[in-house]
Amino acid sequence: MISPISDISLLEERVRVLEAESAVRHLLSRYMFLCDVPGPATRDSALGQLFCQDAVWQGVGSRYAVKFGRVEGRKAIVAMLMSYLPPAPHFLSNMHFLSGEQITVDGFQAKGRWVMQQLSRYESGQSESIIAALSVEFLWEADAWRISSFSTERVDAYRLENVQGAPL
Repeated sequence: MISPISDISLLEERVRVLEAESAVRHLLSRYMFLCDVPGPATRDSALGQLFCQDAVWQGVGSRYAVKFGRVEGRKAIVAMLMSYLPPAPHFLSNMHFLSGEQITVDGFQAKGRWVMQQLSRYESGQSESIIAALSVEFLWEADAWRISSFSTERVDAYRLENVQGAPL
């Protein structure tokens, strides 16, 4: 028979893991929201708070390794992300959707994999849907979960056409 103290310890551990899973899920959703267009008028500081000081952001695979490369450090990551976001003239609109979530927690570290769909309209007038596989690692740092490693790999993409002919 398990003692009541063991039962409480097991429940505490299960709650800790569930809270960590929820926190990293919300952290990645916040990241996606901050990368959406339209979005908050000022977002660079909020984006920076999501990453560890020595975080890595990288494109992997044949298409994204060349396009994005590897960016190291919180400030460099935020600068790279902001080069795509307003007021930079890149997106008219840009929305991110996550699915296929898989999260594991091990103490003060967590790892997750997601499938991301990104629907984008560009200043050029073109629109596309991109499907990417995300691998994200998180660390508990300075009393919060933060992204320590973010990898994105393009899986597929296709143009979107305005089939109804309605003005965008």
